[in-house]
Amino acid sequence: MNEQHKHVLTVLDFIPTNQQSIFVKMAGYDAVLGKNFEGEVKFLNGTPFGDLIHPDRSSLSPACREFVREDLVTRYNEGQFN
Repeated sequence: MNEQHKHVLTVLDFIPTNQQSIFVKMAGYDAVLGKNFEGEVKFLNGTPFGDLIHPDRSSLSPACREFVREDLVTRYNEGQFN
């Protein structure tokens, strides 16, 4: 049986540092690489930054990197980090 795994993202914690900056700590699973990961992303004025989601510096597969970025932006826009 061929079981397909999916990317997983769990937000462990988030810390607002001021009105425009929020640090989000997360863990997850990269289904392409078959590896667990941990990392942190900083939101500044609603835009996420960090090596974990940077196209040239991320250790994640491109598909997982995009999944993480999109998931975090969706959560941010839904107000989950307020």
